[in-house]
Amino acid sequence: MFQNIQNKRIRNVFLISLLILLLVLFKIFYIQVIEYKKLNKLANELWSRNLTVQADRGKILDRNGKTIVDNITTVGLYLVPSQIKNKEETAKLLSNIIGNDYNEMLRHITKKTSIERVHPEGRNLNYEIANKINALNLEGVYLLKESKRNYLYDNVLSHVIGYTGIDNQGLSGLELKYDKELTGINGSIKYYSDGKGNRLDLPEIYEQPINGKDIYLTIDLDVQLALENELNQAYTKYNAEQAIGIVMKAKTGEILAMSSLPSFNPTNYQNYSEEIINRNLAIWSNYEPGSTFKIVTLASAINENIVNIFEDHYYDTGKIKVASATLHCWKHKGHGDQTYVQVVENSCNPGFVNLGLKLGKDKLFDYINKFGFGKKTGIDLSGEATGILFKKDKVGPVELATTAFGQGISVTALQQVTAVSAIVNGGTLYTPYIVSSIGDDKKTPSIKRENIITKETSDLVKYALESVVANGSGRNAYIENYRIGGKTGTAQKVGSNGKYMSGNYVLSFIGFMPADNPEYVVYIAIDHPKGVTQYGGVVSAPIAKDVFKNIISIYNIKEDTNGLPKSYRWNDIKYITIPNVIGMSPKEVKKELKGLKVEFIGNGEKVIDTLPEINTRVKENSTIKILLN
Repeated sequence: MFQNIQNKRIRNVFLISLLILLLVLFKIFYIQVIEYKKLNKLANELWSRNLTVQADRGKILDRNGKTIVDNITTVGLYLVPSQIKNKEETAKLLSNIIGNDYNEMLRHITKKTSIERVHPEGRNLNYEIANKINALNLEGVYLLKESKRNYLYDNVLSHVIGYTGIDNQGLSGLELKYDKELTGINGSIKYYSDGKGNRLDLPEIYEQPINGKDIYLTIDLDVQLALENELNQAYTKYNAEQAIGIVMKAKTGEILAMSSLPSFNPTNYQNYSEEIINRNLAIWSNYEPGSTFKIVTLASAINENIVNIFEDHYYDTGKIKVASATLHCWKHKGHGDQTYVQVVENSCNPGFVNLGLKLGKDKLFDYINKFGFGKKTGIDLSGEATGILFKKDKVGPVELATTAFGQGISVTALQQVTAVSAIVNGGTLYTPYIVSSIGDDKKTPSIKRENIITKETSDLVKYALESVVANGSGRNAYIENYRIGGKTGTAQKVGSNGKYMSGNYVLSFIGFMPADNPEYVVYIAIDHPKGVTQYGGVVSAPIAKDVFKNIISIYNIKEDTNGLPKSYRWNDIKYITIPNVIGMSPKEVKKELKGLKVEFIGNGEKVIDTLPEINTRVKENSTIKILLN
């Protein structure tokens, strides 16, 4: 009995010992095999120190691959305080080279940390300074690659692009909206040290940074430069408060150019006020559109079969009474009897009030809503405003009447460009966009609404607006042998007291080309120009004309003689095309070149050449040199 108990105890002790041994072996196996990576990583973290190697942000390029924003490689100063033996001497040497305060540098060096980034004075150092530091071969002093933004065109497209901070993080514009995509993954140089921070004699490990994704814009840099050049000249010439310009593709919603003045240089954004650097006026600024909004009223009325612009007439006395209000035309005595094509040409307010009253508030505001007013367009930029419309239940006859000619409501420049693009492209409202691809991910045009108006309505509106440029208030945008349509706007500004300000206007022009099949829509607005007649046709239309001329040159657009001829007035500059007079006699030449001055060179009887060449367009009464044989 006793022996059995003894054997049982020995067996239990053996089994327990075996179990303990198995547990130990399993633990060893678990640590050596299963937990190895985790424990090894923890051990490495205790021994290793990482010095950051900054990744480059992705570039920003235009639609043709031209770089607008890239990066400059610079150097950052890092310290490992535990490795610096002579702290005072090191602080003195570094502060002398960098040019900062000795005590501030000593504070960095004596800081109780494993790695100290010298910020901000040690950031983005140029190679000259970096070479001087490197030549000292100081212990515990490291120079590592950093990157900062290089805005190649200074102020150009600044409100769209935005700017970055000292840590290369996006702070506004595209830099902020697409910061995640533009930001790369930083690399590092990993070294090993003991508990006191002394460097161990083990090889370094270099982890290469991964640069951010490049972003391609819908912007055409050549068109952008042309727009900004024309806008800047006008802004300076008229001492304007602000200026806005947009060029958009009518059939896709792609923004080819966008500019807001005053602008800023993203490299030195700290030198500008918050109001300037954070307000992209093209999408942010709300203001009364004035007569450019009449395009919406016209399209709505035609589409509802309320008006036949060729046959229906309106007699303008210079004013129209609506309820208790009397609304005036810009021409005090009125325009008299007009067809509605002439109402559009003359930008006659009472004529558009009449159209608005015929439409009624439900139909007019339904079209206004369909064309995207009163809400964001959805462009891929931050800071877009919605505009301000009358609430429909608050709209009486007077509010309906003023809305019909663009007064009493507020819109943004981009809303107008987007809506007019829909009107002239056949009735499709596109979401405007400015980023065409991020890395390999390409965007496609996005349709917000189709068939807002019919193609027939669109064609009639295009004809009327081409007539505005050929015969009406938009004549200063006319380009001979090119078909331009458009509408001027002269909107009085409202002051802080809620009343209209005297002599303070936003002068605008919105136009499209070619008028019969629009590809490009151009919008120009000049806020409170000085020393000039306050009409959009006088100030903004000529700027738009110059922008269209640049577009013609950039895209090599061919002439089209099928458009409406310009009805010249006494003060208009007329142009004449030099006909082919080669082989003619001097007598025949004089008959052929009426309206031009002729200077003969030689005494022959046949023309062999002209200067300027034949088919060249010259101003009336220009001198043409005729070379005889």
